Amino acid sequence: MAVGIKIRELCFSYGSQEVLSEINMVVKPGDFIGIVGPNGSGKSTLLKNMAALLRPTRGAIEINSTGIEDYKRLELARLIALVGQDQQPGFNFQVEEVVYTGRYPYKERFRPPAGVDRQAVERAMYLTGCYHLKDRDLFSLSGGERQRVFLARALAQETPVLLLDEPTAFLDMGYQVELLQLLQGLNLREKLTVVAVMHDLNLASRYSRKLVMLNRGKIFARGSPEEVLTRDHILEVYRTEVLLEPHPMGGPPQIIPISPPTGRKGRERGRKIHVIGGGGSATGIINQLFLKGLTPSAGVLSIGDSDWVTARRLGLEMVEESPFSPIGLEQHRKNLGLVADASLVVLAPLFLGPGNLLNIEAALWGLEEGKTVLVLEPSSAGRRDFTGGPGGKLYQRLVEGGALLMEQFDLEKIDALLATGAG
Repeated sequence: MAVGIKIRELCFSYGSQEVLSEINMVVKPGDFIGIVGPNGSGKSTLLKNMAALLRPTRGAIEINSTGIEDYKRLELARLIALVGQDQQPGFNFQVEEVVYTGRYPYKERFRPPAGVDRQAVERAMYLTGCYHLKDRDLFSLSGGERQRVFLARALAQETPVLLLDEPTAFLDMGYQVELLQLLQGLNLREKLTVVAVMHDLNLASRYSRKLVMLNRGKIFARGSPEEVLTRDHILEVYRTEVLLEPHPMGGPPQIIPISPPTGRKGRERGRKIHVIGGGGSATGIINQLFLKGLTPSAGVLSIGDSDWVTARRLGLEMVEESPFSPIGLEQHRKNLGLVADASLVVLAPLFLGPGNLLNIEAALWGLEEGKTVLVLEPSSAGRRDFTGGPGGKLYQRLVEGGALLMEQFDLEKIDALLATGAG
């Protein structure tokens, strides 16, 4: 049976404390939706409202256009199964007995299990990898083993919709992936609708086709993993700087936290640094500045160059040029604009050729305009110059014009320099 769920203007409060506000959400048959958000954002409360364990303060939840409150408990149990985060077994049943309780919507009282019940229970235990535990007492199992048993009970319920609250809690890495691949397979093959609250953003990104991000009880973002899990969204909601790296197996990007939860307020303002590099010469500098809490700009960088990749994944403002092309006048003008906005210009130890001489000219222009220009590794400039002379002359003009020279990039010296009011 195809089941669709529509949530309209849902609000929920515990006493005077509002936990959910104005939630509008549609779950279509065959969806795999991950619900993400920081602790206290209302994820579990939303799931409990969808399972009718809680009743909304305002708003409505409809299942196939019928209000959820109009379903009898057994009717609802044939449509929606829930695996909660805080499942507490009341009695020390054997595992097989626990999984059999998933068949309660289909049994008359005191009637022994039928063949269809045994098939559903055995299949669920095989799928979740807990068949070998069927004769064990529930209290003797680890947290991860119990989690698989409770999932087996939900699958034995054979509902078209499965709600899961932190389904990978207590599971080691291998079982996390195994469980989510199982759910993904059931979703694709059998059109099982899955709505899962997930803590791990990488797992949510990898296995969910749609994501809903909650923040402070409201929907902050929704859409595909690529649309929801952006650097700006994660920074605002989780207050953490991240990198988004392409997954080696394809699909949505991986999320790599790179700074403590300080948020955008942790980014130092009024201290703009422009880095001129290329060919990987600026990558280490850019990374160090970013991790320090600064947001440098960069240019002119060739598209696909390793410095370009670094600047792009950090979301930096930069000037880019086509691969294997000399720097054009338009890109040069943009570069001069970033130099003009900077407090400090850092010239990385890049290799010089006729195509990127304008990068050195941009640094020289900044120096002549009164900007503080830092030249890194000046002693090796001659070995890096493949222009036949013009590059060396530009470096000499930088030195004679009063550029600061530093053989090795030193953040403490950069801090001291900026503290003096560079630029």
